[in-house]
Amino acid sequence: MTDFSGKFFWYELMTSDPQAALAFYGDVVGWSSAPFGGDLAEPYHIVSGSAGPLGGIMAIPAEAKACGMTPWWGGYVGSADVDADVERLSAAGGSMKRAAEDIPGVGRFAVMSDPGGAIFMLLKGSSPDGMDAPAGMPMGHVGWHELYAGDFDKDLAFYTGQFGWVKGDAMDMGEMGSYQLVSQTGGGDFQDMTGGIMPRPPMMPMPAWLFYFIVGDIDAAVARVTAGGGTVLQGPMEVPGGAWIIQATDPQGAMFALVGGKGEG
Repeated sequence: MTDFSGKFFWYELMTSDPQAALAFYGDVVGWSSAPFGGDLAEPYHIVSGSAGPLGGIMAIPAEAKACGMTPWWGGYVGSADVDADVERLSAAGGSMKRAAEDIPGVGRFAVMSDPGGAIFMLLKGSSPDGMDAPAGMPMGHVGWHELYAGDFDKDLAFYTGQFGWVKGDAMDMGEMGSYQLVSQTGGGDFQDMTGGIMPRPPMMPMPAWLFYFIVGDIDAAVARVTAGGGTVLQGPMEVPGGAWIIQATDPQGAMFALVGGKGEG
């Protein structure tokens, strides 16, 4: 089984309408879904791409909704010891947003933010049966992780220093600053890169992680997004390596992104 310590490996949508979200992403990204049978307070739906489960969709919990939470995608980083990682990451400039606690039948988790304020979760599964990382670029899975950093320098040092991520090339974006390629897998070549870190642009209301789901033809995916009631915010645009991307919001308002090709099935 793959060691996911220090790497994003599970992605979760908290939304105002889980059933509508399941239908939307099922059409746009091609996910299948199934209810999780564990002992959770709220219904939880596992979503799967071509290589198996990759995340879940659930309703925004009542207490979070009362605090103003709106629909959003969050990412879980693997942890070998959640309590120790909370302490270590807090000492390195991160901030604990929800103390470590157990999820029956799932594992132990905590909610953190990086120095610039972007939220991520830590998770150690309770089952001895782990997951394997999907090979290649399987349909429906996350192909890119992008941080709109609240503090570019501190956030870059945080993820590379605490999680062992490796820096790749940095691209000059002019007034928008630098786009720093990073690898969660330890390789330094372009093909090893799994994401990028850039200063938060003015149109982003807060620092955040954005996850790019892999589709086939990007133009066909755009048509599915708009037909399903989503909104394309930017793109399609070509990126280094020949892929095409869009950023969008789903009908409930959660931001997501897609990466694909041109003229692909």
